[in-house]
Amino acid sequence: MKPTPPVLAGPPIIGHTFQFMKNSEQLLRHGFETLGPIFTIKLANQPAAVLIDPDYHQTFFMETDKRLSMHKTYKFLKAALGEVGFTGPPEVYAEQRPILHKPFKGEKAANSIKAMQIEVQQWLDSLGEQGEIELTSEITTLVQNVASHALMGKKFRDQAGPEFWRNYLIIGKALDPVLPPYLPLPKFIRRDIAKNRLRAMLRPIIAERRANPDQYDDILQDFVNARYKDGRIVADETILSLILALMFAGHETTSGQAAWTIIQILQHPDYSQSVQKEISECLSSGRTIDAKTLVSLKHVFWAVQETTRMHPSASTLIRRAEEDIEVGDYRIPEGWPVFVCADVAQRLPGVFSEPQNYDPLRFSPDRAEDKQHRFSIIGFGGGVHKCAGMNFANNEMMIITALLLQQFDLELVTKNPGVTRGMGASRPEKTLVRYRRKPAHALTGTPSINAAEVCPHLKMQQTE
Repeated sequence: MKPTPPVLAGPPIIGHTFQFMKNSEQLLRHGFETLGPIFTIKLANQPAAVLIDPDYHQTFFMETDKRLSMHKTYKFLKAALGEVGFTGPPEVYAEQRPILHKPFKGEKAANSIKAMQIEVQQWLDSLGEQGEIELTSEITTLVQNVASHALMGKKFRDQAGPEFWRNYLIIGKALDPVLPPYLPLPKFIRRDIAKNRLRAMLRPIIAERRANPDQYDDILQDFVNARYKDGRIVADETILSLILALMFAGHETTSGQAAWTIIQILQHPDYSQSVQKEISECLSSGRTIDAKTLVSLKHVFWAVQETTRMHPSASTLIRRAEEDIEVGDYRIPEGWPVFVCADVAQRLPGVFSEPQNYDPLRFSPDRAEDKQHRFSIIGFGGGVHKCAGMNFANNEMMIITALLLQQFDLELVTKNPGVTRGMGASRPEKTLVRYRRKPAHALTGTPSINAAEVCPHLKMQQTE
């Protein structure tokens, strides 16, 4: 029988619990550097295996729902959002999967791109001619508005308002993968109150949609109209969980990466010049952005990919061994949690050249470092449970980046922002950015859409 993975040294009894909760990336990087690509940490009295190697990642993802379970490790998300998607057992996920994936396909995906452009342009038009913004909070609000509008429709976006997102913030602060999620702790009590408030806000919206199904053609209405393969109507409580989960994923995991994408471009003037040149050649002012436009913005896309590599939103993913499983030279016993860590894995020198350096061109076709192994990039998961909204998130980050850099000259006032870590997605610390709107003559092309709808500021400039 193979041995269990070597144990990282740590305090008795509590093990690595507090280190993991404070900064899991630092702890797991230390374990990798000390013991190699497979090792054990202890969370209180529970040993857990950590896998950091593309081949081991393949086992992690391909054995999910087989010898590794997913839903049993995400009880803290189930407590926050309900039994939906991967927080439910495999049969529940299989039943819900077509409904969850529909918003990211076909016409709905195209409509989402249009909604993203409208929301981003409204934000840009609100900035004025020059000034300073705190980028992280601005992008967070913007991404929330995009999620509301693109995923649930313009009326929902207007109805949700700040109170909706304040409750989400309470839920986000209560995420805790270590403690049992139903302990009578203050943060869990606040979580449950916030969840109930959100559901109370959503119930009349769903009722109105059920009463007037012909008045809407958006993703929210698709949820309301949805039926399972056997013809059963999806219950209201399940729709509530679907909305909460989709909206949570639609903003929590994207806002930090969107801000980091802009920060890193501004930190690297040479690459910033390539991005600016591409935008001026491929994105005329006021033009409707569609999938074809996004495909042409290769340098912007590579910048988004490099930020995903260096600042993954979902750094640590978890499974549970349902039986003994052999990985490499070791055996992971039944009942152990199993972790992978994108923060560490996506900076492996054996996989990426000079992995600590910002280098978006590593994703260009002539290098394609991410294509060397299917599981070298794991920030969006992998296998059957790979994030359904990955393309949605990439499109959103590209549109934010392209329109902002098209219309403004930017300067980082906070030159090297640190990372704000928590149990949810990591974000940049407060980052001040100085901006100045570019004059109309610096913007290329002629608007091909109604500027009053997407860019009233440009329309005003072009008539002067």
